[in-house]
Amino acid sequence: MATNLYTETVTSLTHWTDTLFSFQTTRNPGFRFLCGQSTPLGIVVDGHPLMDGENPVLKPASMCSAVHEEHLEFFCSTADGGDLVKRLAAMKAGDEVVVGGKPTGALTLNNLQPGAKQLYLFATTSGISPLLSVIKDIDTYEFYDYIVFVHSARHARELAFTEASITNLLKDEYFEEIVLKKLFFYPTVTGEPYLNVGRITKLLEQGKLEMDLGMPPLDIETDRVVLCGNKDMVKDVRTLIEARGFTEGSHQTQGHFLVETAL
Repeated sequence: MATNLYTETVTSLTHWTDTLFSFQTTRNPGFRFLCGQSTPLGIVVDGHPLMDGENPVLKPASMCSAVHEEHLEFFCSTADGGDLVKRLAAMKAGDEVVVGGKPTGALTLNNLQPGAKQLYLFATTSGISPLLSVIKDIDTYEFYDYIVFVHSARHARELAFTEASITNLLKDEYFEEIVLKKLFFYPTVTGEPYLNVGRITKLLEQGKLEMDLGMPPLDIETDRVVLCGNKDMVKDVRTLIEARGFTEGSHQTQGHFLVETAL
């Protein structure tokens, strides 16, 4: 096996809908990552990585576990996910996966300009994983006064994993107090009646998001933004915030917002 791949054991798997599932695995002590990063992910069949010719079959996947946790956690969708994701969905505890040992990705908070008060995390269901890792990192709460996590889904049932992840944070004695004080979760649904209804772009255009939260409109002096998910959402929100003077950050240059389409 290539030396940049770790073999990990699946410890649990949960199906949240008929297409959405999450699973946890063991974590090699040598595996290090920053919140917001992704890594190649594959499966083990008959003791060996699933191969395509001479190369292992891998897909990029963002960790939704915290950087300090002893396990790894991933969230996937079988909708248009291909054969590998369907195989992942069929796993059970005790099965093995391969995890790439060199995480990558631009959604790390050190790529944002410092000095802001609020951090806005905008995601569709396909992009929640790296942002869940961000809200599980204590540094996030030290950098910002408030963190606003907006999850836009087609149906309310698609919010379940995010809701469960935040509930678990609130049960953590280390995070409970600071999460209650600083984290605002704003779920919104586009395909059926719900407490909040509408696409993220529309909520921003109408000023409804900020009004509901009791916050002023997005401003480069006070706010930073991270976008991940559906390419149309990313494109539309990018256009909207760039019109307000926000610039994109990267490993080379810090900016006011970071972008990644769904992995």
